[in-house]
Amino acid sequence: MTTPALDQDRFLAIENSGWGRGFTFYQPRNLAFWVYALLVGSGALLFVSRIASSYPAYGRAIAVTAAVFAVYGALFWWFVAHIDRYARQPTALLVAAFCWGGFAATWSMASYANTAVISLYAKLSGHAFAQDWGPALTAPFTEETAKGFGLLLLIALAPRLIRTAFDGFTAGAFLGLGFEIIEDIAYGMNSGASQFGANQVDASMSTVVLRVATGATGHLLYTALFCAGLVYLLGRPAEPRRAGRGLGLMALAMLLHGLWDAMGNFAGAGAAAAIGFIVALMALALVIAARVFATTVPREREFLARILAPEVAEGIVTDTEARAACANAKGRRAFRKSGAGRAGRVRNEHLLEAIFDLADALAADRGAQTPRVEFARSEVARIRDGRPAGEVRLPVAL
Repeated sequence: MTTPALDQDRFLAIENSGWGRGFTFYQPRNLAFWVYALLVGSGALLFVSRIASSYPAYGRAIAVTAAVFAVYGALFWWFVAHIDRYARQPTALLVAAFCWGGFAATWSMASYANTAVISLYAKLSGHAFAQDWGPALTAPFTEETAKGFGLLLLIALAPRLIRTAFDGFTAGAFLGLGFEIIEDIAYGMNSGASQFGANQVDASMSTVVLRVATGATGHLLYTALFCAGLVYLLGRPAEPRRAGRGLGLMALAMLLHGLWDAMGNFAGAGAAAAIGFIVALMALALVIAARVFATTVPREREFLARILAPEVAEGIVTDTEARAACANAKGRRAFRKSGAGRAGRVRNEHLLEAIFDLADALAADRGAQTPRVEFARSEVARIRDGRPAGEVRLPVAL
């Protein structure tokens, strides 16, 4: 049987992690809501007005670019949501992050700041310096700061949801994804106009291919790192303040961003050098992102273990199953492969998903014994026993 201490610890884990809480976007008494609405709304109007004015001349390029990046964005949305197996953020919060990155950070903030700062470089150091180094010495600061400001607003709007550096990592990825998708559509439109509308689809596709090929290590990754660092810098109820680590991650994100924007200066020796620089920078960015993910996710796994502890004590979830659910990808893969034959591996995979669903139900209902929780428990038992869906186990007559 479970103990009151385990139940209390589970309740504290749910409270501290924010797991299972909903998100209310409309908060008229919260100043952060009006700041968000003003900047996202104005950015969206600027973007739509630019598309509307260019569509008659470059409609085909815009349509093709938008379609490609819509699919591309959906795939990355699924991937980022998929890696968040723990205190999953509500969809409404992720949409709010995407919209801030796509419209406020891009059109209401960074576009103006970039132009102003690069013009200062031109006045101080000449047009050649501004053209060669202006983007690399401007965009990492203005764009990451603009997206990071979005995280601050989201914390003000949902203080009980963004509680750990991993939450910052996830929210930052969606802020960066929004920025990247909307920016890529604008770049594709500009490329379509490069030949005065002739061969506009072919002209835009070169930009589309480059941005799709390198997008995984673009704004999505930079802002995930930056926002994880921002949470460390600020400190949250479930994440002790680590100012040095936070500043380091924020600086690292801006450094990667700056190296990408300075690519033409470092790789001016030819096509082979440019390709080598791109591949090396992408590999470095992915290694760093994987390391930061591995650094931030253990706290989420700790919360999951504490939520499942009473279920283990009651025998609803075995200790081996709980340890596999709280393990890294390698540990979960080992558990799936431990099943006998293909059917056993599939069963173990479904069993892990059922345990995650049980944790979600427990968090949403604050650990109470509700029909949703009881159903989630019955699904764990059904899948473990190999019974088909809908089958009810009858009590054994004594």
